[in-house]
Amino acid sequence: MVLPDLSVRIPRGRVTGLLGPSGGGKSTLIRAIVGVQIVESGTISVLGEPAGSPQLRRRVGYVTQAPSVYDDLSIRENINYFARLVGASADDVDWAVDQVGLGDHAGQRVANLSGGQLSRTSLACALVGRPEALVLDEPTVGLDPVLRRSLWTLFHQLADAGTTLLVSSHVMDEASRCDRLLLLREGRILADGSFDELLRRTNTHDAEAAFLALIDAEDAAQRQEGTS
Repeated sequence: MVLPDLSVRIPRGRVTGLLGPSGGGKSTLIRAIVGVQIVESGTISVLGEPAGSPQLRRRVGYVTQAPSVYDDLSIRENINYFARLVGASADDVDWAVDQVGLGDHAGQRVANLSGGQLSRTSLACALVGRPEALVLDEPTVGLDPVLRRSLWTLFHQLADAGTTLLVSSHVMDEASRCDRLLLLREGRILADGSFDELLRRTNTHDAEAAFLALIDAEDAAQRQEGTS
């Protein structure tokens, strides 16, 4: 069992961070939400529809942990391909290229891109259908601080325009960039709330210390339960 008795609601039009250590169930939860993970029991509803429903294909954008683009195509050719899949227009392609700041490189082959450009190409392919919900699995891993800041600015711009974002990360300092946090450990939610609420609850000053405090409290409770 990977996600035991997990129950959560993700609000519309906000950036929700899904944080926790590697192997804690973040990618499994994300895959279940976008409908590519078989769920043994329980239900998942996305924008009022069962997860993975055909009618969600344009309404939900998904950026995988590994870039899901074609090396032998240019940036624009990749985005055009995904645009056709979701019925997006040429204007949507131009908009997606502009959103990720790749206009000057749109004709460049993906095989020749830097890591940051590759990540932004994947994001543009997910954005091209102008989805109502955007699910991002570790979108900033391995990126330099300037590019990470740029992407987080874009995430909040999209949320301000009404898009719902779920962003997973194992980088604890990204917690402060989220409107709401879900802290996941071994498939269980340790905390659900804002960054400030998390700090107040744990009486700490940063996300890493808060997360460790929650882990220590949980471990202590389990030890006490085991000896009682």
